[in-house]
Amino acid sequence: MRRALTAARMRAADQAAESRYGMPSPLLMENAGRALAEAAREQGGANGRYVVVCGPGNNGGDGLVAARFLHASGVLVRVVLVGDRARLTSEARRNLLALEPYGVRPRPLESVPEPGPGDVVVDCLFGTGLTRAPAGEFAEAIIHMARWREAGARVVAADVPSGLHSDTGEPFIPCVEADVTVSFGFLKQGQVLEPGASLCGELRCADIGIPPQAAEAHPGADVLLVEEADARAALHPRRSDTHKGTYGHVLVVSGSRGKSGAAALVAMGALRGGAGLVTVATRSEVLEAVLGHTPEVMGWPLEARGPLGLADLEPLLAAAEQKDVLVVGPGIPRGDETAALLGELFSRVEVPTVLDADAINALASDPGVLRRAKGPLILTPHPGEMARLTGLSSKELQRRRLEVARDFATRYGVTLVLKGARTLTAVPDGTVYVNPTGNPGMATGGSGDVLSGVLGALLGQGLKPAEAAWVGVYAHGLAGDLMAASRGRMGLVATDLVQGLCSVWTRWNR
Repeated sequence: MRRALTAARMRAADQAAESRYGMPSPLLMENAGRALAEAAREQGGANGRYVVVCGPGNNGGDGLVAARFLHASGVLVRVVLVGDRARLTSEARRNLLALEPYGVRPRPLESVPEPGPGDVVVDCLFGTGLTRAPAGEFAEAIIHMARWREAGARVVAADVPSGLHSDTGEPFIPCVEADVTVSFGFLKQGQVLEPGASLCGELRCADIGIPPQAAEAHPGADVLLVEEADARAALHPRRSDTHKGTYGHVLVVSGSRGKSGAAALVAMGALRGGAGLVTVATRSEVLEAVLGHTPEVMGWPLEARGPLGLADLEPLLAAAEQKDVLVVGPGIPRGDETAALLGELFSRVEVPTVLDADAINALASDPGVLRRAKGPLILTPHPGEMARLTGLSSKELQRRRLEVARDFATRYGVTLVLKGARTLTAVPDGTVYVNPTGNPGMATGGSGDVLSGVLGALLGQGLKPAEAAWVGVYAHGLAGDLMAASRGRMGLVATDLVQGLCSVWTRWNR
């Protein structure tokens, strides 16, 4: 996994690199500029021209170093310096002076010949400290870079695209859209969260000499970007001396009239996720349809009528006996007593439970019941469900996704999977795992049901809740990516994800 830092933690890491670990700031800037120049050269055409757009801060200093390396490599490079030269940092000023012997001098923005195909624009206007919208000549420079990119030039951003909030991933207006972003030392939170991740283009992290332990200089809960090797390593190959009981028995409480497919998708997700046994508990009139979808599944009829309520408590407790995991919510009938039923169920069942869909909606009026659960809980809301759960507007929730997810997980002691682009898994200690897999083709009914089943299966195989959550989310998203690569995104459906899981396990030799 790769750690993503806030701007404050990055500043502290920079300072610690020099004061504790003997890496002087000029050397760090030299290494950053060299890495930036190398990335820019990779993007340029055979006769490509290079324009380095620098601000007065240390981000501009990185760009001036990059310009020196680019010139030394034999390419045509022009430097634009935006802002008052009197405001140059000492490091930026030193590197500006270092350019003079090479005959490379800053020129006005308007005098630069328009870059196009084969050319490269290196964005070094702002770094991680930007907290407001660019204005004046800085905004004008960003608009120029956007025009040059539209004309065919490639844009390489230093650390973060100028105009992007490096903590939240929210773009100010205007904001650079990069083809490649070179992050120095560590990833930044805004690079791994959407929409920042999309604006960064291809994200690279350059080792500029900051020791990994320097990130501990400023305390704080971690944000970690999950990588494929992490998810694969968390799932061990199966031993030959195992049987279906080894891999857990998942009880799925799901489905209602007209929504038998939800229960079937959860069950199929659990089976393809590796569960040894799966039982679906649902209304009697629905169960036959569920079993028709998935012959490998067992059924437990709930004989009461209407929405789920306290009359279903004892039957569900009986169904939960000798089960290893519960998955509750997709397609369940809702009523006034559903929340009361769930509260009683959580307080008496000790096995891990995954809550999705209408189970989450039922708890919106009293999320405090989550604290009374005997067993660990994983909640998997989409943004609308999370908005209802927290009382926030959807717009506010989307703007503060990381903060809201972390706060909820720590407040209620649950593992929270906040679905969407770059799904977040927040755990009670404040750590947040960011998932890079998945695509817009997965925005289709039932894909979340499959995920719930996968999480239940991984819990049943012995993974701890946090690990089951981020591993399952990664595998689920990768399944969608593999299927989209062969079938396209437009017509992707939830059952494709079930098939895609098989491709994931084949890829991972699991």
